Amino acid sequence: MNPSDIHTFVPIVLKACVEASEAIMQVYETDFDPNIKVDGSPVTKADLLSNAIIKQALEQTNVPAIMEEIRNAAFEDRRQWDSVWIVDPLDGTKEFIKKNGEFAICIALIHQNRPVLGFIASPVNEEILIGGKDITPAVVPFAELNNPENWRTISPQEAVNDPLQIAGSRSHHSGTELKFNQVMREVFGEVEFVKKGSALKFFDIALGIADVYPRFAPTMEWDIAAGQAIIEALGGIVEHAETGQPLSYNKENLYNPYFIVKSKAVIDRLKK
Repeated sequence: MNPSDIHTFVPIVLKACVEASEAIMQVYETDFDPNIKVDGSPVTKADLLSNAIIKQALEQTNVPAIMEEIRNAAFEDRRQWDSVWIVDPLDGTKEFIKKNGEFAICIALIHQNRPVLGFIASPVNEEILIGGKDITPAVVPFAELNNPENWRTISPQEAVNDPLQIAGSRSHHSGTELKFNQVMREVFGEVEFVKKGSALKFFDIALGIADVYPRFAPTMEWDIAAGQAIIEALGGIVEHAETGQPLSYNKENLYNPYFIVKSKAVIDRLKK
């Protein structure tokens, strides 16, 4: 993959996000019945429709893909890939089933095990968060897909919120997370919590609504790769909770380690 390819991929993926979102919302507005996969997680017709639309679109890029709802290639093959798409066609299926609107589409381009381009689409809000290497972070309204001059560009937040805003999962919690929250209180003083399902938490970090997002529960690469590309483009980090290093992708085991998302403002404050 050449660096210039990234810019040619953007319109392909944006279009796929909109088309997949429309398919998702058609199911969302019906009385659908979820199924349970072998691993115990739920799946719906919307997951599969979105997966098919995105898979077909990404085939235009000639870059292989790792997707939640397909049988992925063995690591012996994947480890040879210089670049790969990592896709969650419907992140937050539990929230989708609850019909609370807090679900998203996540598509990330990985180059040499690092995320270089990310898209997080909100079908309900009809907007896409985009950003990456040499791609200015922005919010793209579905209606303005072909009008980049009307996209809302995003800049890194200059300061943390007061009180500090900690993003958290709507459906997953842990004791380690509570300990982390206490550490944040000791450093920043008063804290508040922004609870939200799915990768929409990355919207909150990118837009400065939240400052930090700790995750001490199981997640997969496709849950956060897009978010990492966008947050890094804004000067932030998605770091391994134990080592402090940025996460890598297309691993043999596609589970993520526990991680912490920090905005640039939080990083700068912690350096003082």
